[in-house]
Formats: sequence, C-alpha cells, structure tokens
Amino acid sequence: MSPKELLYIEDALGHEEFCITQCKNVVQNLQDGELKQCAQQLCEKHQTLFGQLYQLI
Repeated sequence: MSPKELLYIEDALGHEEFCITQCKNVVQNLQDGELKQCAQQLCEKHQTLFGQLYQLI
C-alpha cells in the first residue's frame, strides 16, 4: 500500500469516527422511536464501514 493510499484510509477512518459520534449523539437526543431506530441503523452502518476500512490497514 502506498503512503498516499494509507493517508486516504486514515482520513476516511476519521470521517467514519466523526459520523459514529454524531449518530450516537442524535440517538441520545431523539424522542421519536422511529427516528431513533433510523439513526441507530446509520450508526451501525458507519461502525461497519469503520471496521472494513480498518481491516485494510
């Protein structure tokens, strides 16, 4: 893996971490059950993407 590719993956990991944090904050603040479930699913998708990106390193 080239240094440029590694930097790209590290950047993408940072973005996924940010999305996970934001989704968790939204889940904690939502009152509507359906919206809360949707935000939780988004959080899980970002966690999955984070794991997939991390495996590339």
